[in-house]
Amino acid sequence: MSFSVEVPVRFRDIDGMGHVNNAVVFTYMEQARSEWYRHLMGIKSVAEFDFILAHASCDFKRAIGFGETVVVTVTLTRIGVSSFAFAYEIRSKERDTLFATGESVQVCYDYGNKKPIPIPPAFRKKLKAELARP
Repeated sequence: MSFSVEVPVRFRDIDGMGHVNNAVVFTYMEQARSEWYRHLMGIKSVAEFDFILAHASCDFKRAIGFGETVVVTVTLTRIGVSSFAFAYEIRSKERDTLFATGESVQVCYDYGNKKPIPIPPAFRKKLKAELARP
């Protein structure tokens, strides 16, 4: 199952080349990922996030301009022992334009002991319910 958020492009997102800076695209993916987690787990505080980002990649397809509203779709694609992976699509809300695709890997993490931990059973159960089916 996929989850989508709309993100209006802000003036501050635009770089000297006149389009959304590449680093900001990762922020759009982060926004979708954190909203997905808040929605799935019903959390209210950033202190309730119990995973870290281990990997992120992006393939840029087209430049995103000022005035666009992008729709970022995040899809859970894999569940491991301590990690889970997402795929992303970033599209224009107004027109059928694909701006970027990406991937990320998150690792469940014990912040007190500063080490990865297995995915907690209750979270794993929710992840399995969300896993994309081929």
